[in-house]
Amino acid sequence: MKEQIKQRTKQAAVRVARLCAKLPRNVASYAYSSQVIRSSSSVGANYRAACLAKSTKDFINKLKIVEEESDETIYFLELIKEVFQIHDDEIVFLIKEYNEILAIIISSIKTVKVNQAKR
Repeated sequence: MKEQIKQRTKQAAVRVARLCAKLPRNVASYAYSSQVIRSSSSVGANYRAACLAKSTKDFINKLKIVEEESDETIYFLELIKEVFQIHDDEIVFLIKEYNEILAIIISSIKTVKVNQAKR
């Protein structure tokens, strides 16, 4: 499962970068593109870091970062969709994908906390 999430977050970040490359060149696209590329790539990078966590507390803290970055990515994708009036399948897919990643991470955090409380 970890490898699947690693690959999924990486592929999603690549798709975000490719989407941003297609945006018109202006101040808004530059600002939003920079933010969404940063947050989307951070999702995968921090998930990989979580997989190498030294303790349960460290694992949870890193997953919380993934949670925040996933939500930020969704926000900027939604902004890009509305500001640039993009309604193609790619942006719809990416918003759905990051919502699914966010749900997986939230569920993982809850599971780890429940398991930790049982100890």
